[in-house]
Amino acid sequence: MKWLLKVFGLIRQTVWQRTDYQIRKELELIIEEPGYVTERILLLGRRESCVYLLKGDNEYAILGGGMAYIVPDLIRQFGEYEIDESRIKRIIILHSHFDHCGIVPFFKKRWPWAKVTASARAKELLATKKVIDSIEFLNQVLIMKYGVEDKIKELDLSFTGVDVDEVVKDGDILYSDNLSMEIIEVPGHSSCSIAVYVRKEKAMFASDAGGVPFGDQVFTAANSNFDKYVESLNKMARYETDIHLAEHYGARTGEEGRAYIHKSIISAKETRQILEESIARTKDVKMSAKEITEMFTKNAPVGFIPKEVISMVTEQMLRYVSGQRSGVH
Repeated sequence: MKWLLKVFGLIRQTVWQRTDYQIRKELELIIEEPGYVTERILLLGRRESCVYLLKGDNEYAILGGGMAYIVPDLIRQFGEYEIDESRIKRIIILHSHFDHCGIVPFFKKRWPWAKVTASARAKELLATKKVIDSIEFLNQVLIMKYGVEDKIKELDLSFTGVDVDEVVKDGDILYSDNLSMEIIEVPGHSSCSIAVYVRKEKAMFASDAGGVPFGDQVFTAANSNFDKYVESLNKMARYETDIHLAEHYGARTGEEGRAYIHKSIISAKETRQILEESIARTKDVKMSAKEITEMFTKNAPVGFIPKEVISMVTEQMLRYVSGQRSGVH
């Protein structure tokens, strides 16, 4: 009997000693709110605009560039999670769309020692006046939309471009101490998209190149080139992945993480069929975009991508599909 009580005591002690992330990992397959995904990966920002802190033993990396209005959240979260900001040595921009690089100028000034890392195409775009002006305008619109002007009055969150310190390409390996980060070129959502695979965590940081989480489904985001988008999904599917980390609506772990890219491939195939059938019937991109947007948003979860953005993405995909049908590339 004594040995049984002793075993029970050890089990109880082990249970109480488990870290928050272990308990969370067991209970949640879909993690949308800030907190630890694993001991090494911390989700930060907001549900709709996520960035991740990857923790090596002594050096950290930020993956994803978020939107400017989450800067006050990030500063608060660094304090709450007792993050030593001096250990953050790299900020990796996974693609150059406005909602994925808004925090970078502020934190580059705050951490001048940190390297800003991106693809060659992203470096080119982030130094282009038209792109810079668009990113600045859209980030300021969202600052006003979320009513955080007062919170950030003392912070300079203007977007004047990003100087990329380190250009990476497919197959490059970066390190955060003992954690390796493999760069994967994944065009299709954008021409500049990269993903990062952390083998030790079996974690894929795919940003929108993996599609946007849509509840327990995936919204196809083949804005730039539908065929390349599917090729990129198939490329990422070859990696053994337990954790899928998106920059909108959080991380997927366990069975959800393992199945995510495969769900995205199925979603892309179904979306392509919907696009082709609609454009064949209407012969009008605008008309098809309107009806497909209504269909996509009808069952969208609360707080999902704004209807205007879904309409824009849908129209971009339709123009690509329509161009292929007419032989225009």
